[in-house]
Amino acid sequence: MDGSVLGAEELSAALLAIEDQFVPDPAAGLAAAAVLERRAAELGDEGLRMRARLCRASLGVRTGEIAAAARESYGIQQWAARHGDRLLESRAHALCALVQRLSGDAAQRLEHSLSAVELLDETATAFLQIGHRTRLADALADTGAMEAARLQYRHAETLAQQAQRWDLLNIVHNNWAHYEYENGHVVQAVEVIGRMIEHAEAHGLELDPPTLHTVGEVQAAGGDYAEAERTMLTCIARYEAGQFEAVADLVYYRLTLARARRGLGDVVRAQESLDACRALCAELGLDAILAELHEEQAELHAARGDHAAAFAELKVFIAARERRRSQEREAQAQARQATFETAEAREQAERFREQARRDPLTGLRNRRFVDEEMPALVADDPGLCLAIADIDHFKRINDRLSHETGDQVLVQVARLLETGLAAAVPRGFVARLGGEEFLLALPATPVADAAAVLDRIRQAIGTHHWHDLTGDLPVTISIGVAGVGEAAPPNQVTALAIADRNLYAAKHGGRDRVVAGTPPEQRPRFYRDRNVG
Repeated sequence: MDGSVLGAEELSAALLAIEDQFVPDPAAGLAAAAVLERRAAELGDEGLRMRARLCRASLGVRTGEIAAAARESYGIQQWAARHGDRLLESRAHALCALVQRLSGDAAQRLEHSLSAVELLDETATAFLQIGHRTRLADALADTGAMEAARLQYRHAETLAQQAQRWDLLNIVHNNWAHYEYENGHVVQAVEVIGRMIEHAEAHGLELDPPTLHTVGEVQAAGGDYAEAERTMLTCIARYEAGQFEAVADLVYYRLTLARARRGLGDVVRAQESLDACRALCAELGLDAILAELHEEQAELHAARGDHAAAFAELKVFIAARERRRSQEREAQAQARQATFETAEAREQAERFREQARRDPLTGLRNRRFVDEEMPALVADDPGLCLAIADIDHFKRINDRLSHETGDQVLVQVARLLETGLAAAVPRGFVARLGGEEFLLALPATPVADAAAVLDRIRQAIGTHHWHDLTGDLPVTISIGVAGVGEAAPPNQVTALAIADRNLYAAKHGGRDRVVAGTPPEQRPRFYRDRNVG
């Protein structure tokens, strides 16, 4: 795929082609996603770049890059949440759920699966709607909550039927039957398998080897060994015809075939199937499957009446199972560590970011926060009012008393400003711009109402009991107010310039007062040193 020639719309469509299907060749998918990510970076489209990164992370799981997928999925989920991209956030939660499944954390898997579904909206594709609900059902079933899982499977089933996505309906039925079987509900599993076969035949779909394997397992568990043998022979034939390339799957297919034949009493052919499994495991180094082979071998020995051999094989099975569990625990520990490190790094970065946006003395937001957040706030709220407050004669407090006393005055004024504003305008905030100067933001507040609120705060500060701290020196503030709607053009800089000029007018008008409205043209002083205290 030549991503260099794609514009934004074509790039989005190319990403959707990866997002909305099961990519059979993950290595090729990774390469394609990398090309698309580079193109998104060239276009300067961060949203498309994040989508491409998530595609790479999702495909990376299938190539064993679990730790990298954990880091990417959590980072992208946070980015999507901050930027209001619900579908990207939903996809990221789905990948987080997959990482948690591999790490063995069922609770976190379920939480992310639920978030992935909750974030879906009417713009989500059928693939996303059905896939996320199926994975939520899987997560519920993995905890043994089959009643809740069935509700989600039925919802996904209905969505697939309405969308006439018979391929996705097969996936829903396959997963549903598998988890009914895993949870010991064989009767329900047989019923779901029956519906799956009926739909496949009605719509001319040929079941693939993994799906046929589920069918065969359920049939064998239900005691229909002859049908299970026929199913598994078809499964293996389709596999060998080249439908799938995962060699490990063939071992499981032959193992289920051996179980079906043992159920039929054909221990000779069952042993042949099992020997073929063992040879393939040895050839490919598939030690993780050996435990199940030893278990089946013990069953075969018992079926032949050789109980001594069955007991000996059972001991080998137990040892192999413990080795496998140890390997699984190690793999899960590595995945958990990657997840923990990612979460810890994210939390630490968020703490540092929060600290960088707070004034260390007063605890208020600082100028960096104002510079980062104010443009969006102004753009979204034409009824926003801004005010600049300045402590009167603050230099006199520092000079006559001490800078330590001055700091205590700043802290107390900050508390009074924040408390007073929160009581009247809960969505507002106060920031310290530097020195003795503060910014107050009052969302969706007319200028006259803002001036009245700020005048009450001014009075509360002036009448506060300062004597124990400043003696005979009073503490008062002057405030300049401006509505964003008054600014021409209506932006942060213009509104703050008006508020600044009003503050200048309040200072020259006698201090300890609030000035609102558009004052006569005076020199703009915002972001400059004060010459008046």
